[in-house]
Parts: sequence; structure tokens; C-alpha cells
Amino acid sequence: MSNTLEQAVHAALATVIDPELRRPITELGMVESVDVDAGGRVKLAVLLTIAGCPLRGTITADSERALSAVPGVTAVEVDLKVMNQAQRDALKEQLRGAGSQRGIPFNEPGSLTKVFAVASGKGGVGKSSLTVNLACSLAAQGLRVGIVDADVYGFSVPGLMGITQPPTRVDDMILPPVAYGVKVISIGMFVSGNQPVAWRGPMLHRALEQFLTDVYFGDLDALFLDLPPGTGDIAISVAQLLPKAEILVVTTPQAAAADVAERAGAIATQTGQSVAGVIENMSYLEMPDGGRMELFGSGGGAVLAERLTATVGTDVPLLGQIPLDILLREGGDAGEPIVLGRPETPAAVALNAIAGKLAAKPRGLPGMKLGLQPR
Repeated sequence: MSNTLEQAVHAALATVIDPELRRPITELGMVESVDVDAGGRVKLAVLLTIAGCPLRGTITADSERALSAVPGVTAVEVDLKVMNQAQRDALKEQLRGAGSQRGIPFNEPGSLTKVFAVASGKGGVGKSSLTVNLACSLAAQGLRVGIVDADVYGFSVPGLMGITQPPTRVDDMILPPVAYGVKVISIGMFVSGNQPVAWRGPMLHRALEQFLTDVYFGDLDALFLDLPPGTGDIAISVAQLLPKAEILVVTTPQAAAADVAERAGAIATQTGQSVAGVIENMSYLEMPDGGRMELFGSGGGAVLAERLTATVGTDVPLLGQIPLDILLREGGDAGEPIVLGRPETPAAVALNAIAGKLAAKPRGLPGMKLGLQPR
């Protein structure tokens, strides 16, 4: 068999991406062997991280598709095996970095991940839907994005993303499911059915800490945390565990809602965090004649941005206003975010515009190692 065909086969394998780790299987030590015979038949042995890997079928199909497309390949046979403990340990060391200590990677001095804590004063303002759509919008732009569903009592992100599979455990490392290019972890992935989570503060803190330390997100451009409403235990834990997280405050136009939402942003004065901006949801309903019906009043988002600017002492912009749209609700129920399913709608256009502003926000340099040395 010519070296040219063998090289082409190996090059094709480098395009097969592990659906959970989002890296080529050739880089992850998952290719145990590749044999190409004189007739162009390829036998591939792939090492899975665990025996019950939920996406084993995806890996098989992607490998067969990539190899079958190589000119000269006449047949493909994929044999799935399982890593031994030494191979799993080597993989974990590779992912986490040789000699690295377990901790929160987003707090490392060299981390370039923008962390956004999406908060609201009260429930029912569409915070989770906005979180999901903003994350998917950024991922569609080619950014690496993750979501931590920190709303432990009211978790809804898996449903909004159409995720039904559980995370994969590789010893003490958790690999989050991926949907629409976004890595997601939620307490809803660890409970049966619609079972409620009745935890006190210390347990909530520990769960959030485990999500941030044990879940392997890899290098992210942006991480969103969907917080529960108000300024309770989780909001305080986020400030302690991710002190550089920026707060995104979601409100509706109603004056009463803006009053409550102000508290969610003003917590930054006590935690030392910054407020990235205000998002006004359910701003208006577009009528068939082109007019707008302001069901929940108007101006709440702008007023909230002005108040928070005065409270925190830095400019807090109104990032955008999202109109009411039945398609936004239908997309959430179907697990298909509107920014992907119906990007031409006014709500999706507004969401994509906000995502663009978040993507353009510069990462602060304080605490970062620039690699410069005096001469």
C-alpha cells in the first residue's frame, strides 16, 4: 500500500473531532491503530474514555465518513475499545496540563475566558432563554462557549438546548454534553425526572464549585452562568468562586421589575465585581400593522442602566431590547434557540446584536502574565 494513501488516511482521521472534548481524536490518544491493506480496506481501532460512552455511535459514524471520503479507500471497519487506567490518566493530565493542580481554570492569571453571570431581580423575565440564545449566537460566530446552569432550583437550560444525554464521567473528570457547539452542565443532568432539588447554602456552594473544578470545559472564549433570581447563596458563591465574572442584569420594561433588578446588579458594590450591562426583555410586541404594543410599560431598562451607573460608579450600558416573540418561546420548548432556528426574526436580530457587543468586549489585563522581561 502506498505511503500516499496511508498519509491521506491519517490526515482524514485528524478531522474526526471527539464530540465531548471537541478536539481531534488523533490528538487525544484515542487512535490505537490504523491498518490499510493492499485493497484499500481500512481497519481502525479507537479507544473510548469509558465503556458506556454515550456518543460512541457518533465517533464511529464520523470516523467512517471521514475515511470513506479518502480516494482509494474501499472499505472501513471501526473497532471501539476502552482506555485502560494508565491511558485515562495520561488523557486527564494532557487535558488539565502536566503537573497542574485542580482548581478553577477561569481564575488562572493567563485565562482569556470572559465570564458572564446572568442575573435578574426576580423570576419570569426570560433570563435562561437569553442565556441560551446569547451563548448559541457566540458559538455560531466561531467562539468556544460554555454554560453553567447555576439556577439549581429552577434549572431549565438542558431543555432549552434540547439536551437529554447525561455528562460522561472519566474518573474524577466530568465531560459536559455539547449542543449547538456549546458545552453545558446543569444539576438537571444529575436528577431523575422532574425531581426537585432541596439544598441549603453549603450544598449549593459545593455543587457550583464542583461544576467549575471537575467539569472539563477546555479553553473557552466565553462562559455564561445562568443564576437563580435575586441575591442569595448562588450569587454570593459566584462572587467568591469567580471574582472576575461580569454581571449581566436582565429586566423587563416595567418600573417595578427594574426596581427589583437594580438589587441584582448593585450586589457588585459589595462583591467587587463589574456590571457588563443591562438587557431589557419583553420590551414590546410588534403588531401586524407595524405598530408596537408595550405590554409591560417602557423605559425600565434605560432607567435601570442609569441607576446602576450611578450606584457602581462605572458606565453600565443598556445592551439591547428584546421584543416579545412567540417563536422565541416555541424555540425554547423545542430545544432550538431562535438565533439558530429563525435568525431573521426581530428577537433573534436583537439577541445577535447583544452577543456581538459581548464578543467585542475587551478582556482586562490586570493579573495577566504578558511574558515580558526587562532587558
